Amino acid sequence: MALLFALIDAAPTNWPHISDLPRLARRHPLVLTGGGLLALVIVVAIGAPFYAGDPMNMDPFKLLQSPSAALWFGADNLGRDVFARTMFGARISLVVGLASTTVAASAGLLIGLIAGYSRSFDNIMMRVMDGLMSIPTILLAIALVSLTGPGIGILIVAIAVPSTPTTARLVRSLVLSVRERPYVEAALCGGARLPKMLLRHILPSTIPPLMVQSANVCAAAILTEAGLSFLGVGVPPDIPSWGNMIASSRLYLAIAPLTVFAPGFFLAMTVLAVNLLGDGLRDMFDPQSKGGR
Repeated sequence: MALLFALIDAAPTNWPHISDLPRLARRHPLVLTGGGLLALVIVVAIGAPFYAGDPMNMDPFKLLQSPSAALWFGADNLGRDVFARTMFGARISLVVGLASTTVAASAGLLIGLIAGYSRSFDNIMMRVMDGLMSIPTILLAIALVSLTGPGIGILIVAIAVPSTPTTARLVRSLVLSVRERPYVEAALCGGARLPKMLLRHILPSTIPPLMVQSANVCAAAILTEAGLSFLGVGVPPDIPSWGNMIASSRLYLAIAPLTVFAPGFFLAMTVLAVNLLGDGLRDMFDPQSKGGR
């Protein structure tokens, strides 16, 4: 909780106001496009129970049925509504993507802050990060699932652990460049304690790059979740997931193409939205870019 309040206190104070949105939309269209698409996916996922129907109901009389007024995207090989399953599948991708990104960003931020300032901690922790970076996400997920069984929590851990080292290295490099600046040395000479100095004087410089990195991690996490679910080591098969849907319907692509194309399209659109948002944030926060603020 203390770290949360420190992040809020350290956040930039010059965030745009509502009156600045038209100008920012002209200068940073990627932020508007990516943020709008991502907001649309979030609204679709949250409102799925109110309009999408039952994603688990199986009707043997609707096996691989073509799209109709009652079944917008048709039915899969078990007679389940593809539209309902696609809308509910957005929940899994967003929960796994956002949760694993939050875990990786929080752990990477804490490790990077300490490692960038403490040389003794740096020598030990960076070697641990090197070891984690050598573990493929798929192998780690298979190992964890074999020990505990499939589940969303295990999937989040399996994605967050390999993603933490890249965030930690980014924050560490930023801290190494900031800690030599005159205002940090002046704070030390003035008697500022290390925790306060890290949170008050160094942390604010890491937030904009961390936001951009988090967008990249989130996009990769959504794709990884879909890939792991496709391989059968992600969420349980009975839970609607875009990866599960593509895996179970790939044999019926010629007969019912929407059973594969519908979840694939929404997966691609979500990843595209997050990537556009990340690119827009990078341009916004980079003072060297043409569109930087």
